Amino acid sequence: MPKKGHSEEQILRALRRAEAGTKVGEICREHGIGDATFYIWKKQYAGLGLNELRDLRQLREENAKLTRLVADLSLDRHIGANPFQLTVLGCANQPLLNDFSRS
Repeated sequence: MPKKGHSEEQILRALRRAEAGTKVGEICREHGIGDATFYIWKKQYAGLGLNELRDLRQLREENAKLTRLVADLSLDRHIGANPFQLTVLGCANQPLLNDFSRS
């Protein structure tokens, strides 16, 4: 099932309604979420204002992008470290390809 990605306003509205006394089950039905999602939101975002919640979400997205970038760069570095080192299993001292630069 794909993520719906609720906006910051929707999350805060749901949390504020629960604080005001609305039943959690009713809030979850209106937003199309499960009880577990609501309580995860409550745990993560309780006491945050709208601006703080937007900043937090933006920082998390930026952190995810940077993590992917570091992973890609380290993979490129690992691959690019020695691209012509090809060996056959069991024949570590003998190259797989002939060196034609000497002929």
